[in-house]
Amino acid sequence: MKPELLALLRCPQSGQPLSLEPGTSVSAADGAIESGWLVCADARHRYPIRNRIPRFVPPSNYADNFGMQWNYFAKTQLDSHCGHPISAQRFWQATGWQPQALRGQWVLDVGCGSGRFAEIALEAGARVVALDYSSAADACYANLKHHEHLHVIQGDVYALPFAPESFPYIYSLGVLQHTPDVTAAFAALPPLLAPGGQLCADFYWNRLRTMLNPKYLLRPLTKRMDQQKLFAWLVAHVPRLLRMSQTIGRIPLIGRYIKRVVPVVDYTGIYPLSQKQLEEWALLDTFDMLAPAYDHPQSVRTVTQWFQQAGLKEVEVFHWGHLVGRGHKPTKALA
Repeated sequence: MKPELLALLRCPQSGQPLSLEPGTSVSAADGAIESGWLVCADARHRYPIRNRIPRFVPPSNYADNFGMQWNYFAKTQLDSHCGHPISAQRFWQATGWQPQALRGQWVLDVGCGSGRFAEIALEAGARVVALDYSSAADACYANLKHHEHLHVIQGDVYALPFAPESFPYIYSLGVLQHTPDVTAAFAALPPLLAPGGQLCADFYWNRLRTMLNPKYLLRPLTKRMDQQKLFAWLVAHVPRLLRMSQTIGRIPLIGRYIKRVVPVVDYTGIYPLSQKQLEEWALLDTFDMLAPAYDHPQSVRTVTQWFQQAGLKEVEVFHWGHLVGRGHKPTKALA
């Protein structure tokens, strides 16, 4: 943890400022806080810092499968690793932001995973606070720790440890539909926006095509399975399922529709990946669709209402891979 982050932090239980307890371990090389404790102003609540990451959640929680997933596939979806601007294209198209606007700005990434989108914001020059509920926070730090302005936190979207109106930019991509209460998870974000700040979040789209996905027939079983056993089964079978999907997909006219019945994520013809990469992405995202405890698609109407009820302006809700919502907080009027 870098000392400059402390000004943004608040106790998620009391809302009070946090300070460092005596005995904190500080790196002589870069001044970062390696380990220690954060304590709130009235000393009633304490939070550990381990491996340079402040921890505001229990070690085990409903997102354990994501922690396992993103530590196993730590680099798979990083543009710097796969060699293609897949995450960058999704990030800029979804947010509508310009790279130069992020330079030097505080940006909050809610549900950072292993850091695929945090990497894009960091390369634009942003000061990124990357937060995840699971141990994926460790994968994110390991991947991106060479960036000077990276700050990683393990925290809970329902009890975010930040001062109100701290961030000019907030995004949450591919995350909120996997929380127990999506309405409450989204509602936690707008209060953290600075006046004039911009928010972008995306969701699975609640439409007939989405609900016909075969994963919704399988999830009642797979989400209750031992995650290690489910993953081992997918490791053994995803390559064959992917080849089946690819073969069906080559059938003229109807192949791309029929292949959807095969329960595997197939990016053939969508992303310019090698066959080995296609298999790795298929394994990652097939596990991602079958393992999560929660999967809550949302409608255009619901997402629009959330943004409007939060007082955000110039709200846009559109489809870009997922159902994307974005808007900005009005600048406060002068007294």
